[in-house]
Amino acid sequence: MRGISERHGMTKVRQGGFLIAKVQLLSERIFSKILAKYDLTEISPAQGRILFVLWQRDGISIQELAQKTSLGKSTLTSMLDRLADAGYLTREISGEDRRKIIIRLIKKDRNMRAVYQSVSDKMIGLFYQGFSSGEISQFENHLSRVLANLDEFESTE
Repeated sequence: MRGISERHGMTKVRQGGFLIAKVQLLSERIFSKILAKYDLTEISPAQGRILFVLWQRDGISIQELAQKTSLGKSTLTSMLDRLADAGYLTREISGEDRRKIIIRLIKKDRNMRAVYQSVSDKMIGLFYQGFSSGEISQFENHLSRVLANLDEFESTE
């Protein structure tokens, strides 16, 4: 189906992916700056995503963590190594399946959780400044659909 601008001889260049990438890069830079104000410089935004997922549900497999963070397994493994070396988490062999590795938080991370949540709340405020509740819901629904499309494509490749 052609868009209105295409019917009138003009081609509209779709920039959704480009805009999402720019938002992601800029938000990581801003997030890092805010973290630095709280003296949380040893954790990168990507490592923070790992901790965030584990704060929601501790004791999950590496496979589930990879799925929830959208990080590739090799990237995730190196980040887990750094977080383990820094004293934030540990790996355990699953009692149910010895082939499965479970990731668990240890005490050090709990001390920063409240500060990290505060920084996340500031970012959410920046993201949605000027948006109504309905606009936020619609935007997030659209992003979820885009993510589902990409996940489906990746799983078939």
